[in-house]
Amino acid sequence: MRIKEHILFKYFFLGVTGGSLYCCLELLWRHWTDTSMFFVAFLLFIVIGGMNQWSRRELSFPKQMFFGAVIVTCVEFAAGLILNFWLELDIWDYSSMPLNLMGQVCLPYSVLWFFLCALIILADDYIRWKFFGEEKPHYTF
Repeated sequence: MRIKEHILFKYFFLGVTGGSLYCCLELLWRHWTDTSMFFVAFLLFIVIGGMNQWSRRELSFPKQMFFGAVIVTCVEFAAGLILNFWLELDIWDYSSMPLNLMGQVCLPYSVLWFFLCALIILADDYIRWKFFGEEKPHYTF
């Protein structure tokens, strides 16, 4: 497999893994999911997992979790504007949650994403190490 094909396969594999895991998590949490959430999670898994690889400096594990939660919150807000407002799919509504922004994001779920980002980072690093021969993960706190 050529380098370019290898890289495309790696990111496709990571995205599909992340999208699938998220949909399973959402099925356990809310008892339903929407196909669009697979694609949002596909993107987020690649971005959050790759954050430390693309950074000029190594980020501590808590910083990766924090920036991951910020990224998820921003992407969730943008996806909510597109999916829930523009396309009127009504996939989620956090209007009843405290400290929400237009019912698309809220502080309690952003805090939850901080902790879930730890799982995303660990899963991404493990997959990169075991399946794609990248450096064995190590973390700084």
